[in-house]
Order: sequence, then structure tokens, then C-alpha cells
Amino acid sequence: MTPALRGHAAMLFFSALVAGSFSLGSMAANEIAPAALNAVRFILAGAVIGAAMMATTGVPAGAFRAPWRYAVLGGLFSIYFVLMFEGLKTAPPVSAAAVFTLTPVVAAGFGWLLLRQITTPRMAVALCIGAAGALWVIFRADVAALRAFEIGRGEVIYFFGCVAHALYTPMVRKLNRGEPAVVFTFGMLVAGAVLLTLWGWRDLVATPWASLPGIVWITIVYTAFFASSATFVLLQYATLRLPSAKVMAYTYLTPSWVIGWEIALGNGAPGFVVAGGVLLTILALALLLRDDEKTVREPQSVSTS
Repeated sequence: MTPALRGHAAMLFFSALVAGSFSLGSMAANEIAPAALNAVRFILAGAVIGAAMMATTGVPAGAFRAPWRYAVLGGLFSIYFVLMFEGLKTAPPVSAAAVFTLTPVVAAGFGWLLLRQITTPRMAVALCIGAAGALWVIFRADVAALRAFEIGRGEVIYFFGCVAHALYTPMVRKLNRGEPAVVFTFGMLVAGAVLLTLWGWRDLVATPWASLPGIVWITIVYTAFFASSATFVLLQYATLRLPSAKVMAYTYLTPSWVIGWEIALGNGAPGFVVAGGVLLTILALALLLRDDEKTVREPQSVSTS
């Protein structure tokens, strides 16, 4: 596999793991303060990634030069996760996933502003097709539901978190100085844990940890080890190999994964017609993969000046 195709594979896995946060997060959001939950998950995830770093790459010389870079990235992801769980207090999982699908367009804008990454016509078509497929899935092929859609308070709160997530994606490439993904992720997690602990100290102290419902601990463990540790590495890996718009395009698969999670948790299955939306998202990703393959076949067209 080419580096670009490996980046796509990483984001496919990423989207499946992220979807679990919506379903589980909505079940735990009203049981614990978002800052407290995310401070603990960042600490746990940092411990896991730190152990993985020491077992693999170690700490390269100069990896933690300019530590402000990790503070910027950790701050952006802290904002995203706190606002996500704050939004999930009132926003249903699938509705939140709908908001999440707005990030590719925002990421493409940040990618141009920060990195001058150009969205090609093929990428633009793919993003539009993916958006249509996501909306088809989100509203379960119900046009009346789409027309009646009203944005609630939770969705608005989460949207601002998605803006932070979209900005994070090009910032990884802009601020990375050759550090391995696991090292860069560790630095970001440590910075995020410090920021969240300072910001949410009152919530951390006030939380009755011994009497929390089981779903809270399940959510903390899942988000720390799967939706944090694993996805952070996958996202860092992909953003160093793919343009920001392509990385965020995989958010279009999240609603489909969320519906799968909802079915697994016993919340019902959508009608068969929703499969049309899934096919549209697959078509969008196929267009993105085709674009990468063309680039690989024509290396002579890339200027080295």
C-alpha cells in the first residue's frame, strides 16, 4: 500500500471507533461533568500512548522542543471533546453525527488558510456526494424529517467543538517537525490533560467517583483506550499523509457507524432504503482513492523546485 492508501485505511478505522463515542457519550453525558470525564480520559490515554512510545520509538532528541505546539493541539482537542459531551446532554447521537459531517468543509477551508491545500474538482464532488449520503443516512431517507430539521442547543454547542476539530487537522501537519505519530500524540495528550485538569479542577473534586453509574466508567474506558489512544494515533498518522479535506471526509461514514452502534445497543434499525446513503459515502471515498492513485501513477508531474 502507498502512504496515501495507508492513511485512508487509518481513517476508515478511525471513523468506526469515533462513532462509538456518540452512542456511549449520550448515555453518560448527563451523569458527569464533561471536563471531569475528559480530564480522566486524557490522563488514561496519555499513559497508554506513553507506554507505547517507550516500547517503540522512545523519545527522539528534540521531540519536545517548542512545547507550545502540544499546548495548541491539546487545547483544540480538549475544546472539541468538552463541547461534544456538553452537546450530547441534549442532542441525540445521530443528530450529533449530522453536525460532525460539517467538519470536512470547515477543514478544507482551514487547510487552504494554513497550508494552501487546494480542493480539486474531484475532491469537491466527493465531499458533496459524501455529504448527501450522510444526510440520507442521518434522516433515514425521510424527506419530511429533513425539512422539519431544527437545530437544538446541543447541536449548536457541538458545532463549535467541530470547528476546533476541523482546525486541529491542518494544525497537526503545520506544527509537526518530523516527530513520529505516537510521540506527537503523547505530547498532545499530556498538554490536553494538564489543560483539562486546570480548567475542570472543581468538577474533578466535586464528582462522586465511587458512586458513578457503570455506563460512565464504560464510556471513560472506551473513550480513553479506543476513541482517544487509538484514534489519536490514527488521525496523526493520516494527517501526515493526506490533505486535511480528505482526512475529514471520513466523517461522512460516522453516521452510518453510529446507526450500527445504535442497533447493537438495542435502539432499533433504520429501513433498508437507508443503504442508499451508505452507498453514496462509499462512492465519495472511491473518488478520493482514485485521486490518490492518479497521483501515484504520475510522479513526474510533481515539481521538485
